[in-house]
Amino acid sequence: MWSAVDALGLGQVDLLGWSMGGGVVLQMICDRPADVRTATLINPLSPYGFGGTVGVDGRLIAPDGAGSGAGTVNPDFVEGLRTGDDGTTSAASPLTVLRSFYVAPGWDGADEELYLASMLSTAVGEDNYPGDSTTSPSWPGVAPGRRGVLNTMAPTHLDLSAVTDVEPKPPLLWLRGELDQIVSDTSMFDLAHLGALGAVPGYPGADRVPAQPMVAQTRSVLDAYRSGGGVYTETVVAGAGHSPHIERTDEVLGALLMHLDA
Repeated sequence: MWSAVDALGLGQVDLLGWSMGGGVVLQMICDRPADVRTATLINPLSPYGFGGTVGVDGRLIAPDGAGSGAGTVNPDFVEGLRTGDDGTTSAASPLTVLRSFYVAPGWDGADEELYLASMLSTAVGEDNYPGDSTTSPSWPGVAPGRRGVLNTMAPTHLDLSAVTDVEPKPPLLWLRGELDQIVSDTSMFDLAHLGALGAVPGYPGADRVPAQPMVAQTRSVLDAYRSGGGVYTETVVAGAGHSPHIERTDEVLGALLMHLDA
């Protein structure tokens, strides 16, 4: 990403990242903090990745990162992307997932066709989405591989907690939807939480495989960022899900402009 910024000759930049993009923004800050004027994180993934960790310090549940990476995705959803399924006959179809998890109830559906088309443009495969995976002796029997999108977010490959040590520390806006079901302390995409609900067989119990406290992990890292001299603001968008910039556009824009002006 910095190579693109340099090629465009942009100099110091304001960065904004949504979901996985929030992790990209944090990595860019870690790499070149002096070149970031401000940063905005919209429903970002945890600094410790997605799945497979416990506690606000992001400790691995299993050494191989079991429960994270490409092997944790619903294969029916991947097949829907591959075939361009634009219907709602399956609970795992891209459109159903968009309506059920990416937005909260009450969204007006504006430009839904555009967002669905964007989802269906995803390149599917081991080098793209979701990536490859390996078997694991630990529940749920799958661990991240080394290729593809979802493995970049596995805790065996991703740890952004070093952002607390950067200098200088650009001001951060953490903006998240109140009803997010994807990045959550009870994420419906976290196999540990789904196991506790009885949706994934063989669950060994919350004492051995607790749900990942994604929001609490982010807050812990950002609190440490603040303790080290940085500034961050947490803004919760009431009634919004994983996509507040789509669901509550005016409210998000207002918070963003205030952050940039400050």
